[in-house]
Amino acid sequence: MYTLAPTYVLGEPTGELPERLPEPAVDEIRLERIMGVLAEPLRLTIVQRLLLSSEDFDQTCGWFGFDRPKSTLTHHFKALREAGVITQRQYGLERRSRVRLEDLNARFPGLIDLVLDWKPEVG
Repeated sequence: MYTLAPTYVLGEPTGELPERLPEPAVDEIRLERIMGVLAEPLRLTIVQRLLLSSEDFDQTCGWFGFDRPKSTLTHHFKALREAGVITQRQYGLERRSRVRLEDLNARFPGLIDLVLDWKPEVG
């Protein structure tokens, strides 16, 4: 059993948040799309870190500390958002991401547990 980051236990902060970027509605989230984007280990790592280590309500790409070009990270975050795994909001020049935990649990019970149980291949 895993302990989710406090931000996923506390829920949305009070006050106004920027609009969400375009994403599928809950009933439009498709399992084959989710499985496709989560087949990439970096994307699984992104989702795991958001769920287990988020300190804020949502996180910037730089928070992860990946040694990858910004364009590559932008591509991965966009794929996760378009599949319905994460939501993103635009804060000025930066985009901040958060896992759509409630939506994914409602649509595909047990999926998040599988993501949290995943271990990267060593070697």
